[in-house]
Amino acid sequence: MGRPTLIAVLLMTGLVSIACAQGNEEQQSSTTEESQEAGIYPDVIAVETERNADGSYRFDVTISSPYDSPERYADAWRVVGPDGTEYGLRVLVHDHATEQPFTRSLDSVDIPDDVTSVTVEGRDLVNGWGGKTIEVELQTDS
Repeated sequence: MGRPTLIAVLLMTGLVSIACAQGNEEQQSSTTEESQEAGIYPDVIAVETERNADGSYRFDVTISSPYDSPERYADAWRVVGPDGTEYGLRVLVHDHATEQPFTRSLDSVDIPDDVTSVTVEGRDLVNGWGGKTIEVELQTDS
């Protein structure tokens, strides 16, 4: 192999190495961004339900929002039917920075008898609805 060919091979090898390194950095960056985006919403981590004597429901919902601050925190959770109908909304008026995860209740949630399951989802003060949700099968009288 002549000297000009050897230099060309070395230059190409160096350029390929640099391109691969840049590709890895971009991949790591997007993975980090995805991880951060995944943490922008509160997660519903547990739901307990109880059917009241009048047919309405009580929901005890546990939320995890580890980024809490007075400027941005989990500010609500809701009970939604399969068709998107909102049956109950629990507004949270302050952050729960010193209480993670935390559980709050909502009683007397009226849900039609033909609705057999609902989804509970959380809301972030800044980013809106999102994060992990839980689908709950409802108790029926039968």
